[in-house]
Amino acid sequence: MDNWRQDPRLKQMDPEKLQYITDFAEQLTRLPKDQLFPALMKLQADAARRSIQFSNEETALLISILSSGMSPAEKKRLETLRFLAKKLAVRSS
Repeated sequence: MDNWRQDPRLKQMDPEKLQYITDFAEQLTRLPKDQLFPALMKLQADAARRSIQFSNEETALLISILSSGMSPAEKKRLETLRFLAKKLAVRSS
């Protein structure tokens, strides 16, 4: 799971954002899969509180990297969670 950190596309990302995602990824490794949605919601709220915003391109890149080892079913669930989180973010703005 740590090999995602070697992706060369991450070199273009702001170091603060990269550290934030690295910390979050470490937290995810300790969570059961059924806790993914609450963790993503917490990430979104915490990032907003810290004024950290990820562009659509950055989000797509991170999802791509972090889901590279997932099964197709897990990737579909992740995309569903991402869609729901995006809808909730729009609603709360």
